[in-house]
Amino acid sequence: MPAWKIWIDTGGTFTDCIAVDKNGTIHREKVLSSAALRGVVRATPAPARLIVDVDWAAPRDFIAGFEFSLLDSAGDTRRVVSFDPGDGTIALDRPLPVNIPAGTVFEVRSPEEAPILAARLATGTALAADLPPLSMRLATTRGTNALLERRGAPTALFITEGFGDLLAIGDQQRPELFDLDIRKPAPLYSSVVEVPERIAADGSVVTPLDTGTGRLENTIERLLRDDVRCAAVALIHSYANPAHERQLAALLERKGFEHVSCSSDLAPFIRIVPRAQTAVVNAYLAPVIDGYLSRVRDSVAGGAVRVMTSAGGMSDPGAYHAKDSLLSGPAGGVVGAARAGRLSGFDRIISFDMGGTSTDVARFEGDFDYVFEHRVGDAHLVAPALAIESVAAGGGSVCGFDGTGLFVGPDSAGASPGPACYGAGGPLTITDVNLLLGRLDGDRFGIPIDEFAARRACDELIDRIGERTGVRPERGELLTGFRDIANERMADAIRRISIRKGYDPADYAMVAFGGAGAQHACSVAALLGITRVVIPRDVSLLSALGLGHAAVERFAERQVLEPL
Repeated sequence: MPAWKIWIDTGGTFTDCIAVDKNGTIHREKVLSSAALRGVVRATPAPARLIVDVDWAAPRDFIAGFEFSLLDSAGDTRRVVSFDPGDGTIALDRPLPVNIPAGTVFEVRSPEEAPILAARLATGTALAADLPPLSMRLATTRGTNALLERRGAPTALFITEGFGDLLAIGDQQRPELFDLDIRKPAPLYSSVVEVPERIAADGSVVTPLDTGTGRLENTIERLLRDDVRCAAVALIHSYANPAHERQLAALLERKGFEHVSCSSDLAPFIRIVPRAQTAVVNAYLAPVIDGYLSRVRDSVAGGAVRVMTSAGGMSDPGAYHAKDSLLSGPAGGVVGAARAGRLSGFDRIISFDMGGTSTDVARFEGDFDYVFEHRVGDAHLVAPALAIESVAAGGGSVCGFDGTGLFVGPDSAGASPGPACYGAGGPLTITDVNLLLGRLDGDRFGIPIDEFAARRACDELIDRIGERTGVRPERGELLTGFRDIANERMADAIRRISIRKGYDPADYAMVAFGGAGAQHACSVAALLGITRVVIPRDVSLLSALGLGHAAVERFAERQVLEPL
C-alpha cells in the first residue's frame, strides 16, 4: 500500500491538493497552476540574500533549485540556492538589484508540473529527493485551456479525396440564426490532405488505398519539413471498415509523425463530421495532454497515477485520450457537489463551480446526467461526458470596455499574470471587482494581494471610458456593473441546463464551490428563484474531493443559506 494518497485538481489559476498520510492525517495545499509559490520580501540583508514572509509551510531547502523572480521585474530571474524556513531566509545564485523595498512580492517557480509541486509540499519532499510511494488521482483543465486559447500543436487532417472542405462546411447549423455578422472560427487543423481511397457504407473497398504513391509521400514529407508532427485521420465509412485508416496511420508513424489520431479508434460511429472533428481535437491536444501526464507520471515513479475523464470516471494515463480530458476538472466538481448535496439532505441539486477561468454548472437528480456528444469552445466531440454547461466567467475573467459597453470575459488573466491584485501587472478581473467591493478578504487569499494595484487598474479603466464617452462612471457603479454582468452570464448557463430542458431551478438546491463560488452563489441563486444554497466549508477543494476522497464528509461541513 502506498504511504500517501493524494487527490489533486488543476484549474486555470490554482491547483488544489488533498493528501492523506499513512497515519490518516489530512494535509491541504494550494499552489498556482503555473507551478509557482509567492511570498513577500521583508528585508534584503545582503545582495543575494532575502528575508521573506510566506503562507506555505515547507522544510529546509525545499525550494532549492527553483527559479526566483520579483513580480515587478519580469524576465529577470535567479536560482534559489538555499531556504531556511526558521528565519525565512532565501539565498540566491546571483545578487539582486539594490534597494528592494519591503513588501515587494516575489515568486518561486518549480521546474516540475503544478500537481507535483503540490504533492511535494504535502509530503515535505524537496526537489532533489524522490517522492514517497503514493497513489495520485488527478483532474486537470490543461486540455480545456489549451483548446480555448488555441495553444495546441500544428495538425494535419487526412481525409478522403473530395472531402477536403468537409469540416469548413460543417453540418450547416447556425447557432445564432438571426446574426447578420457571422464569423466562423478558424479550424484547429493547419493543413488538409485529401487521400485517394474510398470505402462503401457496407465496409467494402471501392477504391484501394495506395500508400506507396509518390504524391502522398511527398505531401507527408513536406508536412514534416514544416514541423507538423500531429495528424488526424478521418476517412469515409471507416466506422464500418477501419483498414484504410490503420494503414495510413502506420505510414504516418513510420515516416515520423509523433501523434496520429484515427477517427475509427476514437469514435467508431456513423456521421463523418463529428467523427472527424473528434479526431482533429484529439490530435491537436495530444502533445499537450500526453506531455503533461508523462511529466507527472515520471515524477511519481514510485506510485500510481489515475486521471479523471470528462465522464466522471478514472483512467490510467497510458489509456487516456486528449478528447476525454476537456471536462476532467469540472467532472470532479460535479461528483463532489452531488456528494455534498446528499450530505445536506438534498437529492436534487445544481452544481455551481466558479473557478478562475470559467464557471461550470450541472444538474443532478439522484443520478448523473450524461451526453455522448458535446461542444467545448469551438470543438464538437463524440465522447461520453457529464452534461456540464460552461461559461467564460470566472474569478480571472477580464473586465473591460469595448468602446460601446462593458464586458466580462471570455479572456482570462490566468495564473500569470493573474488579476491586477496579484501585483504582476494583470488586468482588472472579477477577483479585483470582489476585492474592491469588500466581498473578498485579501488576508485569507493564500497569496499576497495588492488592493492598490486593483484600484489603479479600475481607475485606469474609468479614465479610458471617460476619454471615449465623455462620462466618467463612479468606481462603485462600474464595479457593480461588472458583477451584475458576470452574475447574469452565470445565471443564463444554469437556465440552459434547467429551464430550457423543462426543469424549474427553484426546485433544486445549489451547491456552490470553486475559488469564487462563495462570492457569487447567492446573487445568482436569487436571479433564478433558488432558495437553498449549500456552501461546503472548503469550497475550493470540492473538485479534488470529487476524485474519490473517502473522507469527503469531513470536508463537506456546510451551511445552507436562503438568499431570498
